[in-house]
Amino acid sequence: MPVVAVVNPKGGVGKTTLATNLAGYFAASGHRVMLGDFDRQQSARHWLAQRPQAAPVIETWDASGESMRPPRGVTHVVLDTPAQFDARRFADLIRVADRILVPLQPSPFDLMATQTFLEQLALQFGKSRRFRDTVAIVGMRVDARTKSAEQLHRFIDGLAVPVVTCLRDTQNYVHLAAHGLTLFDVPLARVRKDRESWQPLVDWLGSR
Repeated sequence: MPVVAVVNPKGGVGKTTLATNLAGYFAASGHRVMLGDFDRQQSARHWLAQRPQAAPVIETWDASGESMRPPRGVTHVVLDTPAQFDARRFADLIRVADRILVPLQPSPFDLMATQTFLEQLALQFGKSRRFRDTVAIVGMRVDARTKSAEQLHRFIDGLAVPVVTCLRDTQNYVHLAAHGLTLFDVPLARVRKDRESWQPLVDWLGSR
């Protein structure tokens, strides 16, 4: 069972947007997927409450006070995590996650906070090569025409982890989220450019 955790201690970087759309991709692909919400705000859980019955099913898992062991009978799990984790739960997360996605927006504050977090994350893995095989960055709300995007790419060049894709700065995510939907619940023609930016990410997730 693939378990994908979306993690970054910096708030507002797009963790829930990434987690919900990833769950939507798995559901649209015919998998039995569960969206685990470890955030006390339960944003992903509230989003699921808005999801239309006709949309592919995404099951909910209120994991805020439980062990991180995924429930049985589910083929794919996506974990939406809070800005702060205690040491024990953070170690549990690393243990259960097959892949860890770190969303990152092109702002100086996000870059600095994420660099520190990646250094701490690497220490959790120790000398194991699993760090490079497990962890990847996803650029969020990236407009290639801006100076902040240039700064993001310079930051990326110095990292020891891959950047699997950069997602466009578009209102499609906001409009769809208001109705409990994802890019993968609407006709391709409506979100073609956005779906294209997801392909490198889903290829990376399926590469092992």
